[in-house]
Amino acid sequence: MEYIDVKMPEAGDTVVVGMSGGVDSTLVAILLKEKGCNVIGVTMSLWKGDLPVLAEGQTLHSSCYGPDETDDIEQCKAFCAEHGIEYHVIDVKEAYQQRVLDYFKAEYRAGRTPNPCIRCNSTIKFGALLEGVQNLGIQFDYFCTGHYAKIVHPAEGLWGSDKKPAMIACASDITKDQAYFLYRIPSTTLEKVRFPLGFTEKKEVFKMARERGLKAAEREESQDFIPPEYFDLIFSDKPGIPGDIIDLDGHVLGHHNGIEHYTVGQRRGLGVSSTRPLYVHSIDAKKNLVVLASNDDLLCSALIADDFVWPAGVVPTGSFKATVKIRLASRPVGCTVEPYSPDKESDETVYTGAAYRITFDEPQRAVAPGQSAVLYRDGVIAGGGIISRSISN
Repeated sequence: MEYIDVKMPEAGDTVVVGMSGGVDSTLVAILLKEKGCNVIGVTMSLWKGDLPVLAEGQTLHSSCYGPDETDDIEQCKAFCAEHGIEYHVIDVKEAYQQRVLDYFKAEYRAGRTPNPCIRCNSTIKFGALLEGVQNLGIQFDYFCTGHYAKIVHPAEGLWGSDKKPAMIACASDITKDQAYFLYRIPSTTLEKVRFPLGFTEKKEVFKMARERGLKAAEREESQDFIPPEYFDLIFSDKPGIPGDIIDLDGHVLGHHNGIEHYTVGQRRGLGVSSTRPLYVHSIDAKKNLVVLASNDDLLCSALIADDFVWPAGVVPTGSFKATVKIRLASRPVGCTVEPYSPDKESDETVYTGAAYRITFDEPQRAVAPGQSAVLYRDGVIAGGGIISRSISN
């Protein structure tokens, strides 16, 4: 299918820029300012300060959610003041707690592997944050961020309809592409969203930032949702339930202190000794079991996913071919997508909305329930859902 790139902000447009203090969003703000746009910077305030300070000597990893938020805000504030940019901090703490942190914990405790970044983008960065901007009475033409992705419109209607909604496309710098993280953002929201760095390589971003003397170019980039040092503290509100670690034949290999500490594909920190490498094959939340297996046993031929989102809500008719990514770092693989009707005698799973079977052209390793299966056609996201279960044969 042919796609058309959206128009970018022009001189005189009012543009709200979501700023984190990092080089990407800072460069976006200054480039739009140089272009003659009326730029307004906004930063989300997430950190509730409810976790203890780390012990002396511990190093805090850079992350989206952590106590260094105050430093980020001060850097954004100073940058905006220096360049004559209006700036606001939007408090989204309660929404973040309910829609991201609580979801994150509930999914792990259900034996699934959540993707909090996807949930944050759809409900907070492009949800609660924009609601906060509107509550301040700010009128704007575009909302821009430093994400590496593009917005396009299809030249023809989707799936035989007359709708040509805003859709997410992959960035030019495929090594930094973040389209996967953005697939759940509604098309209506995307109509006013722009990603100015979608056509730019990361090395060029650093070059432009240093040419402008931006301090953000020397900052360490955020790598984690929460600092690894805080992971156990996030789950300290409720003790883990001990259970068995078994192999595929049901033999007990060891014991665990809570399934929330495990994810499909994990090798390190399993708490068992073996003469051969073992990996988490699956997690049985009902029986409170962690199942281990060899690497070859992690290969899957297909998956079932539910809770799908489609651009503009236009649902495809029948089966179709696409490529799919089952995690951000995975290589896109060809697949066949078809509606799935469970046999109640063999599949007692309760699905959210219509479920689909995605059959891979080649087996995929460590398909993790709770992660997202994102579908692409010609480099543009055609839809996506949450992995419910894997199929090994």
